[in-house]
Amino acid sequence: MTQDLEMKERSTPSNSVSAPAPSTLQNLKEIGSLIETGSYSKEVRRIARAVRLTIALRRKLTASVISSFLDHALTPGSDAHAKLSAYLPKEDDHEMEVDAATSAIQTPVKHLLPELEIYCYLLVLLFLIDQKKYNEAKACSSASIVWLKNTNRRTVDVIASRLYFYYSYSYELTGDLAEIRGNLLALHRIATLRHDELGQETLLNLLLRNYLHYNLYDQAEKLRSKAPRFEAHSNQQFCRYLFYLGKIRTIQLEYTDAKESLLQAARKAPVAARGFRIQCNKWAVIVRLLLGEIPERTVFMQKGMVKALRPYFELTNAVRIGDLELFRNIADKFASTFSSDRTHNLIVRLRHNVIRTGLRNISISYSRISLADVAKKLRLNSANPVADAESIVAKAIRDGAIDATLDHANGWMVSKETGDIYSTNEPQLAFNSRIAFCLNMHNEAVRALRFPPNTHKEKESAEKRRERQQQEQELAKHIAEEDDDDF
Repeated sequence: MTQDLEMKERSTPSNSVSAPAPSTLQNLKEIGSLIETGSYSKEVRRIARAVRLTIALRRKLTASVISSFLDHALTPGSDAHAKLSAYLPKEDDHEMEVDAATSAIQTPVKHLLPELEIYCYLLVLLFLIDQKKYNEAKACSSASIVWLKNTNRRTVDVIASRLYFYYSYSYELTGDLAEIRGNLLALHRIATLRHDELGQETLLNLLLRNYLHYNLYDQAEKLRSKAPRFEAHSNQQFCRYLFYLGKIRTIQLEYTDAKESLLQAARKAPVAARGFRIQCNKWAVIVRLLLGEIPERTVFMQKGMVKALRPYFELTNAVRIGDLELFRNIADKFASTFSSDRTHNLIVRLRHNVIRTGLRNISISYSRISLADVAKKLRLNSANPVADAESIVAKAIRDGAIDATLDHANGWMVSKETGDIYSTNEPQLAFNSRIAFCLNMHNEAVRALRFPPNTHKEKESAEKRRERQQQEQELAKHIAEEDDDDF
């Protein structure tokens, strides 16, 4: 009996036939139908979902698949079909992926939707960038931008924002980012006049990136301060804006605001956007060091970031110790890394913080010490180290970094007794800042809540509820698997 039962259990899976996985072309056709439904019903969320599904299929795109989809979505012989087909390489017939169920009967297209046409531009542009054909990508993106300037439809805004990004990205890959600055400004003006808020967000970030790429921080701040602000529509664009704002504030010596913006950008960024979060943490570490803070070790031990943050970990250790010689060695050792990250000028500013940290450690350790010994411990390599040490100590006393007095006659630094920090207002201020942070996070979470329309008026059926839950699960899955190419 047991053998018979085992035979039945083993034979059961063989009888069940699993449905074949849909092909890439079939998935693209389903995305096209989703765009058509969103266009006719004027539901932007459907088109946004179609873009997310496309990002998930990005690695499976081939020239034959895209060519077959162009034949299906566009009218053969039309200008758009001929222009986009010219960017695709020709392949042999045996390599082409053809959907047998739909290729036999080609239904004529009654009316070409603008959303579907601009989606074809996005599809071809993604393929060209992935194939590293940057010159063709520049031409394709420029043609799509010309098309977008003459189209004013709110259902196109989601796809248009992606095209703006890849338009700038293709020019950045070829080193021609300065050429499109005027065009980006014109597009931002058009988006403002059309009340395209998602396009304004995207184009403002692209302009800020354009200015910061060439170290034009003053122009970037002027643009940012005069650009219209509104509630964020895209989390990715808001993270980029916070990152660029943090970089501008850092250069302008506004370290407190810069730290808040950079940390917020790192927290809000998706987990998949590892490169973006690494850049945010690099700048945040430098800003916190400039503020006199020492970042926690857990910042440098985050998953997937240990190797990238290693130079900044050693730099933080040198600043924490207050060893000027070690700081110089680390700055020289990782000079190429700091230059590529564009943080070398900020690290030069840290020299004063290293000296101040070392001086604070000396004042805690010694109740009275000569200025000559201070210069020796700080390792000041100058013509007159005692005079330099005297000026450094005087400035630290004036700024409140150390609690000491200078005896100019005897050449001594006399430290005062360290008081109890809990008798001051510092614990209260730290506690207040933490409470304010938690309240702000709660308010942002409440504002980000979304509710389906008319939920208080009609009761949804069980079938609609299942369909809605399935769509929510698919949406959550695609957001989690979304490629960090946006960053």
